[in-house]
Amino acid sequence: MSATAPYAGPSPIRRPLAAAALLAALVSLVFGLLLAGAGPASAHAALTGSDPADGAVVDTAPKEVTLSFSEAIAVGDDSIRVLDPSGKRADTDTEPKDLSEGSTVRYGVALHSGLPDGTYTVAWQAISADSHPISGAFTFSIGAPSDTTVALPSQEAGGGPVGVVYDIARYAAYGGFVLLVGGSAFVLVCWRGGATALPMQRLVVRGWLTLTAATLVMLLLRNPYTGSGKFADAFDLAGLQSVLDTKPGAALVSRLLLLGAAALFIAVLFGTYARREDEREKKDLTFGLAVGGGVVATGIAATWAMSEHASTGIQANIAMPVDVLHLLAVAAWLGGLASLLVALYRTPDIGSAAVRRFSAVAFGSVVVLAATGIYQSWRQVGSWSALTGTRYGQLLILKVALIAVLLAVAWFSRRWTGRLTDSVVASEEEPETASETVSADPDPERAAQLARQRAALTATKKKRIRDADPQRSGLRRSVLAEAAVAVVLLAVTTMLTSTEPGRTEEEAAGGTPSASAPAAGGPVNLKMPFDTGGQNGKGTVRIDIEPGRTGSNDLHVWIDGSDGKPMDVPELKLALTLESKDIGPLPVVPDRLAEGHWSASAVQIPMAGDWKIDVTVRTSDIDQVTIDKNAKIG
Repeated sequence: MSATAPYAGPSPIRRPLAAAALLAALVSLVFGLLLAGAGPASAHAALTGSDPADGAVVDTAPKEVTLSFSEAIAVGDDSIRVLDPSGKRADTDTEPKDLSEGSTVRYGVALHSGLPDGTYTVAWQAISADSHPISGAFTFSIGAPSDTTVALPSQEAGGGPVGVVYDIARYAAYGGFVLLVGGSAFVLVCWRGGATALPMQRLVVRGWLTLTAATLVMLLLRNPYTGSGKFADAFDLAGLQSVLDTKPGAALVSRLLLLGAAALFIAVLFGTYARREDEREKKDLTFGLAVGGGVVATGIAATWAMSEHASTGIQANIAMPVDVLHLLAVAAWLGGLASLLVALYRTPDIGSAAVRRFSAVAFGSVVVLAATGIYQSWRQVGSWSALTGTRYGQLLILKVALIAVLLAVAWFSRRWTGRLTDSVVASEEEPETASETVSADPDPERAAQLARQRAALTATKKKRIRDADPQRSGLRRSVLAEAAVAVVLLAVTTMLTSTEPGRTEEEAAGGTPSASAPAAGGPVNLKMPFDTGGQNGKGTVRIDIEPGRTGSNDLHVWIDGSDGKPMDVPELKLALTLESKDIGPLPVVPDRLAEGHWSASAVQIPMAGDWKIDVTVRTSDIDQVTIDKNAKIG
């Protein structure tokens, strides 16, 4: 009896097509929602400070510009560029100098001597230790701010069309891995007869093809993804060579080599193994394939663990093997789910025993996922504020909610599995009649034709009877619902792998919800009395900072005399210091607008926190005082 004979009825054909259309629509919907609101991928490392600071005005030209980061990074030629007001290079180094000491990660470039006054732009780009590109730009001024022809880059590294294609390839790679590993495990562990089923063979082979193609695309796009953002640079041989020298490039090449071994595994699984009829020999071959396939699958999973979030941060030696277990459990569960869906819709021979074996495999996978997921969540989030106040934490909450929905649907599938029987087929299948016997036919060609017709007719009858089974129909519907949720879950998981972990985001921001985006805040209003000790030396300083958040702010200062009227002073200076992160003092020199009123625009607050604001007031040639007050900004 052929296990691959198609069913002639219209309903079973429409159902798989409808299921495929539904899954494709869900993929499109998920990417539309997630990529539309995601922007470029965030990274593990973050800029924590610079010298000169963003927006600072220095009296004399510095000898060098240095940048500090929260985690280890990889830099290359032109990773840090300093541009003068006309857009010309003001730095002397093409490759930044590593100035790191201990746990402090710092890089710098030397500047030309004799730089004129004006506003200078620092543009930087690097690769975080977890393989994601990071970039940014800021300005500082020598002497006094000036106009500049330099336009700050609007697109972050890893963004644009190249970033979108790279993220799609990343998702496809996860999907291909799930189908390849999960489908193979389903055949070996749950349904050995599936090795001869053409739909099962196609599922696993397509998983291999998808993973291979996605890995090649990621390898070619890695250079423009972390650099120029131009598709044309995908075939730059020098850029490709530089990618091969990095940890992510080595991981992608290793994955391609392991996929070569996976191709041999597939050939044996659906070739020699499928044709083997002796049960003892088949059992031995099953063990060999399970061991070999397990080694290859573990190696492929390790290519993710060795190059992404698990490879950096706290407890990396523990996190990497935990991440491998997590990926294998995902593949066994979701890949087995996809295999069961195909088997229920496209093959007539899968029995209740195979379904129950998969139910046990799925349960074990969920247990492993729960254990490894809890550890990963603690490691990547670390606090309740990071769970609710960072993008990574919010995606993690969404992932947990989807897993809960998936488990709820799986509970219904388990109920249908408990009711599933094979007796309906055995009782209603007609015995072979003499008219169907072809061995006596003298024409071998006609005998073969009649054999094919008989096999197709028998398979059609068998599938029609099973399609009419209410338990089997209920199981198909619940498994389809599980697969639909799994598509969304896999997309959210992909987004998590390209998002900065909540723990590091909070650490980079000094314990606040966000370091890479302007933090929500409100206008800051301060009132500070002063007394310089001289004649007419008493008064009050009033300061307004708007919008009172990280990024660019407008600052206004009013000075009132002891009589409550506006008071002019010869000199007024301010400085901002974030003592908890050793940032500052960042000088601010406001311009006089009117009697007793000064202002400064584009005052840069690089990080949210409890800032100390120092105000120096000079009321005569010898009388001055510095007062300070703390204010929460961001």
